[in-house]
Amino acid sequence: PARSRPSATGADGSAGCIAIMRAALIRGSALRRGASALLRPAAPGRRLASAPCPVEAALEERGLKLGPPDVARGNFAMCVRSGNLLFLAGHLPKDDQGNLMVGKVGQDMTLEDGRKAAQSIALNLMSTIKDNAGGSFHNVRRIVKLFALVNCIDTFTEQPQVVNGCSDLLCELFGERGLHARSAVGTNSLPLGVPVEIEAIVELVE
Repeated sequence: PARSRPSATGADGSAGCIAIMRAALIRGSALRRGASALLRPAAPGRRLASAPCPVEAALEERGLKLGPPDVARGNFAMCVRSGNLLFLAGHLPKDDQGNLMVGKVGQDMTLEDGRKAAQSIALNLMSTIKDNAGGSFHNVRRIVKLFALVNCIDTFTEQPQVVNGCSDLLCELFGERGLHARSAVGTNSLPLGVPVEIEAIVELVE
Protein backbone atom coordinates (compact mmCIF):
# COMPACT_ATOMS: atom_id res chain seq x y z
CA PRO A 1 0.00 0.00 0.00
CA ALA A 2 1.19 3.54 -0.80
CA ARG A 3 2.68 5.37 2.12
CA SER A 4 0.93 8.58 3.10
CA ARG A 5 3.15 11.68 3.09
CA PRO A 6 3.53 13.52 6.40
CA SER A 7 1.45 16.63 6.53
CA ALA A 8 3.33 19.97 6.49
CA THR A 9 0.89 21.04 9.14
CA GLY A 10 0.44 19.15 12.34
CA ALA A 11 -2.89 17.99 13.50
CA ASP A 12 -3.14 21.05 15.66
CA GLY A 13 -2.02 23.39 12.84
CA SER A 14 1.13 24.40 14.76
CA ALA A 15 3.37 24.62 11.69
CA GLY A 16 0.98 27.02 10.00
CA CYS A 17 0.89 29.20 13.10
CA ILE A 18 4.67 29.26 13.19
CA ALA A 19 4.83 30.37 9.56
CA ILE A 20 2.33 33.17 10.21
CA MET A 21 4.28 34.33 13.26
CA ARG A 22 7.56 34.30 11.31
CA ALA A 23 6.06 36.46 8.54
CA ALA A 24 4.69 38.89 11.13
CA LEU A 25 8.10 39.17 12.78
CA ILE A 26 9.76 39.91 9.42
CA ARG A 27 7.21 42.63 8.62
CA GLY A 28 7.64 44.15 12.10
CA SER A 29 11.42 44.24 11.72
CA ALA A 30 11.12 46.02 8.37
CA LEU A 31 8.75 48.60 9.85
CA ARG A 32 11.14 49.26 12.74
CA ARG A 33 14.03 49.77 10.33
CA GLY A 34 11.95 52.24 8.33
CA ALA A 35 10.92 54.18 11.43
CA SER A 36 14.52 54.27 12.64
CA ALA A 37 15.65 55.74 9.33
CA LEU A 38 12.99 58.45 9.54
CA LEU A 39 13.94 59.40 13.09
CA ARG A 40 17.70 59.31 12.55
CA PRO A 41 19.13 62.89 12.73
CA ALA A 42 20.73 64.33 9.62
CA ALA A 43 24.50 64.66 9.49
CA PRO A 44 25.67 68.15 10.60
CA GLY A 45 27.00 69.04 7.16
CA ARG A 46 23.60 68.34 5.59
CA ARG A 47 21.28 69.69 8.28
CA LEU A 48 18.30 71.54 6.80
CA ALA A 49 20.09 71.59 3.44
CA SER A 50 16.80 71.89 1.56
CA ALA A 51 15.27 74.52 3.86
CA PRO A 52 15.57 78.22 2.94
CA CYS A 53 18.46 79.89 4.75
CA PRO A 54 17.40 83.13 6.50
CA VAL A 55 20.99 84.45 6.42
CA GLU A 56 21.22 84.02 2.65
CA ALA A 57 17.78 85.63 2.28
CA ALA A 58 18.89 88.58 4.42
CA LEU A 59 22.00 89.03 2.27
CA GLU A 60 19.93 89.01 -0.92
CA GLU A 61 17.39 91.41 0.56
CA ARG A 62 20.19 93.93 1.26
CA GLY A 63 21.82 93.42 -2.13
CA LEU A 64 24.97 92.02 -0.52
CA LYS A 65 27.13 89.31 -2.05
CA LEU A 66 29.90 87.21 -0.58
CA GLY A 67 33.20 87.01 -2.40
CA PRO A 68 35.56 84.04 -2.36
CA PRO A 69 37.15 83.24 1.02
CA ASP A 70 40.43 84.97 1.77
CA VAL A 71 43.61 82.97 1.26
CA ALA A 72 46.39 83.00 3.84
CA ARG A 73 49.56 84.66 2.58
CA GLY A 74 51.97 83.15 5.05
CA ASN A 75 52.58 80.17 7.28
CA PHE A 76 49.13 80.23 8.91
CA ALA A 77 45.52 79.30 8.17
CA MET A 78 42.61 81.71 7.69
CA CYS A 79 40.46 79.37 9.79
CA VAL A 80 41.17 76.53 12.20
CA ARG A 81 38.45 74.24 13.54
CA SER A 82 38.75 72.76 17.03
CA GLY A 83 35.76 70.68 18.08
CA ASN A 84 32.69 72.66 17.09
CA LEU A 85 34.49 76.03 17.20
CA LEU A 86 35.96 77.96 14.28
CA PHE A 87 38.86 80.31 15.00
CA LEU A 88 39.17 82.86 12.19
CA ALA A 89 42.40 84.75 11.60
CA GLY A 90 42.37 88.51 11.19
CA HIS A 91 40.42 89.56 8.07
CA LEU A 92 41.01 92.80 6.18
CA PRO A 93 38.59 95.21 4.45
CA LYS A 94 38.04 95.16 0.70
CA ASP A 95 36.06 97.42 -1.62
CA ASP A 96 33.48 96.27 -4.18
CA GLN A 97 36.26 95.49 -6.67
CA GLY A 98 38.11 93.28 -4.19
CA ASN A 99 40.90 95.78 -3.55
CA LEU A 100 42.23 96.38 -0.04
CA MET A 101 40.94 99.51 1.66
CA VAL A 102 43.78 101.55 3.17
CA GLY A 103 43.96 104.56 5.45
CA LYS A 104 44.10 105.74 9.05
CA VAL A 105 40.90 106.69 10.87
CA GLY A 106 41.02 110.29 12.08
CA GLN A 107 43.68 111.20 9.56
CA ASP A 108 42.67 110.38 5.99
CA MET A 109 39.53 108.38 6.85
CA THR A 110 36.41 109.46 8.74
CA LEU A 111 34.61 107.41 11.36
CA GLU A 112 32.00 106.53 8.72
CA ASP A 113 34.75 105.38 6.34
CA GLY A 114 36.02 103.15 9.12
CA ARG A 115 32.53 101.73 9.72
CA LYS A 116 32.23 100.84 6.03
CA ALA A 117 35.62 99.12 6.18
CA ALA A 118 34.47 97.10 9.21
CA GLN A 119 31.24 96.22 7.41
CA SER A 120 33.19 94.85 4.47
CA ILE A 121 35.17 92.68 6.88
CA ALA A 122 31.89 91.18 8.16
CA LEU A 123 31.21 89.89 4.64
CA ASN A 124 34.77 88.57 4.32
CA LEU A 125 34.41 86.75 7.64
CA MET A 126 31.12 85.25 6.46
CA SER A 127 32.75 83.87 3.31
CA THR A 128 35.31 82.06 5.43
CA ILE A 129 32.66 80.88 7.91
CA LYS A 130 30.46 79.45 5.17
CA ASP A 131 33.43 77.73 3.53
CA ASN A 132 34.29 76.01 6.82
CA ALA A 133 30.72 75.23 7.92
CA GLY A 134 29.79 72.72 5.25
CA GLY A 135 28.80 75.45 2.80
CA SER A 136 25.70 76.44 4.79
CA PHE A 137 24.95 79.05 7.45
CA HIS A 138 22.40 76.56 8.81
CA ASN A 139 25.38 74.93 10.52
CA VAL A 140 26.32 78.07 12.47
CA ARG A 141 25.05 78.02 16.05
CA ARG A 142 26.27 81.54 16.86
CA ILE A 143 28.98 84.16 16.45
CA VAL A 144 30.86 83.90 19.76
CA LYS A 145 33.38 86.74 19.75
CA LEU A 146 35.10 89.39 17.62
CA PHE A 147 38.50 90.91 18.27
CA ALA A 148 39.03 94.12 16.28
CA LEU A 149 41.96 96.45 15.74
CA VAL A 150 41.44 99.98 14.41
CA ASN A 151 44.31 101.86 12.78
CA CYS A 152 43.79 105.40 14.06
CA ILE A 153 45.48 108.57 15.31
CA ASP A 154 46.46 108.76 18.98
CA THR A 155 43.60 111.04 19.97
CA PHE A 156 40.87 108.94 18.33
CA THR A 157 38.71 107.20 20.94
CA GLU A 158 35.68 105.95 18.98
CA GLN A 159 37.01 102.53 18.02
CA PRO A 160 33.78 100.80 19.17
CA GLN A 161 31.72 102.93 16.76
CA VAL A 162 34.01 101.90 13.92
CA VAL A 163 33.75 98.19 14.74
CA ASN A 164 29.95 98.52 14.98
CA GLY A 165 30.01 98.40 11.20
CA CYS A 166 30.90 94.70 11.48
CA SER A 167 28.90 93.89 14.62
CA ASP A 168 25.68 95.53 13.42
CA LEU A 169 25.72 93.70 10.09
CA LEU A 170 26.34 90.31 11.70
CA CYS A 171 23.44 90.89 14.11
CA GLU A 172 21.17 91.99 11.25
CA LEU A 173 21.99 88.92 9.17
CA PHE A 174 22.15 86.23 11.87
CA GLY A 175 19.61 87.66 14.32
CA GLU A 176 20.14 86.43 17.88
CA ARG A 177 22.82 84.04 16.64
CA GLY A 178 24.89 87.06 15.60
CA LEU A 179 25.06 88.66 19.05
CA HIS A 180 28.64 88.29 20.26
CA ALA A 181 31.25 89.33 22.81
CA ARG A 182 33.79 91.81 21.43
CA SER A 183 36.96 93.81 21.90
CA ALA A 184 37.72 96.99 19.90
CA VAL A 185 41.28 98.27 20.25
CA GLY A 186 43.07 101.23 18.70
CA THR A 187 46.56 100.88 17.23
CA ASN A 188 48.99 103.16 15.41
CA SER A 189 49.51 100.80 12.45
CA LEU A 190 48.08 97.71 10.76
CA PRO A 191 49.43 95.43 8.00
CA LEU A 192 49.39 96.88 4.49
CA GLY A 193 48.03 100.17 5.86
CA VAL A 194 44.44 98.91 6.30
CA PRO A 195 42.17 100.84 8.70
CA VAL A 196 40.61 97.80 10.45
CA GLU A 197 41.42 94.15 11.07
CA ILE A 198 38.98 91.73 12.72
CA GLU A 199 39.20 88.11 13.83
CA ALA A 200 36.34 85.92 15.05
CA ILE A 201 35.34 82.83 16.99
CA VAL A 202 32.26 80.98 15.72
CA GLU A 203 30.37 78.02 17.17
CA LEU A 204 28.95 75.37 14.84
CA VAL A 205 26.06 73.01 15.51
CA GLU A 206 27.22 69.61 16.76
